[in-house]
Amino acid sequence: MLKLVYPGTFDPITRGHEDITRRASELFGGVIVAVAENVNKKTCFTLEERVEMATEVFSNDPRIQVMGFKGLLSYFLREQNANIILRGLRAVSDFEYEFQLAGMNRNLAPDVETLFLSASDPFMFVSATIVREIFRLGGDVSPFVHPAVLAFLRTKNRVFYL
Repeated sequence: MLKLVYPGTFDPITRGHEDITRRASELFGGVIVAVAENVNKKTCFTLEERVEMATEVFSNDPRIQVMGFKGLLSYFLREQNANIILRGLRAVSDFEYEFQLAGMNRNLAPDVETLFLSASDPFMFVSATIVREIFRLGGDVSPFVHPAVLAFLRTKNRVFYL
């Protein structure tokens, strides 16, 4: 049985992430959105806040499960008995980094495959970094995030570090 994990920092989760997740759940019947702690990135939201946002975004879809995790993705995959990593691609520039990750993950978990799904046209340019910058500068990010995420951004009203 195939079990699919879509890992990421999701700081915050965007319409692009949502699009990739929903399309993958149609193809595979379900997805685990794995929200990573990622000690290498200075996130604007805590792991718990990012899990909360993603959970709210997918609350009406029983095929999508949201879980936070710390440590190596390969350990998380093993704990979940998952055998596929889903990664989204927006542009060719994403591929080199994603290709390196796929190779390392294959080395750490040889029984796990990485699949790439390209972003839909309306989301090719959307990234969490750009969303944070637009929000920080007072711009309208409503086209790029779920209403629950927008409400969360407004409630937290935080200073974002880019």
